[in-house]
Amino acid sequence: MLNRIILMGRLTRDPELRRTQSGTPVASFTLAVDRDFADKATGNRPTDFIDIVAWRGTAEFVSKYFSKGRMAVVEGRLQIRDWQDREGNKRRSAEVVADNIYFGDSRRDSDGGSYGNRSNSSYGGSYGSSNNSYAPAAPQSNSYSAPAAPAVSEFAELSDDDGELPF
Repeated sequence: MLNRIILMGRLTRDPELRRTQSGTPVASFTLAVDRDFADKATGNRPTDFIDIVAWRGTAEFVSKYFSKGRMAVVEGRLQIRDWQDREGNKRRSAEVVADNIYFGDSRRDSDGGSYGNRSNSSYGGSYGSSNNSYAPAAPQSNSYSAPAAPAVSEFAELSDDDGELPF
């Protein structure tokens, strides 16, 4: 059996971080996801509002770095929960339990050009995965600009190189 879901949309509200009685972090938020087709009469794309739940480190990550309006890519599984409301009526809810959450936009796109203090996290990445699936495209301009100075590397060159490769 397979239960995998990948969604891309915008957060409709800031993630709400709570903790269980045992102290486990859990965050919940709603993702607005446009459908792939447009309505023939209006030309508008219908939007689905999907509830997302993230646990533990993923919950802390999303509550720290995501906010209302931010584009997110959520990878997880669909979960159907049966519950009772206050009047004792049986209810059923569908939600996505997030395994990985990725940035779907760059900080520049979401903040109108301001990067803030989160230089590494503003370009993308995820919590729960070892590879970053998002890297923003380089800005393009129609005007000529002089070549930029070479970037300073964060890596130091080894001084005692004996010519042998470690692999």
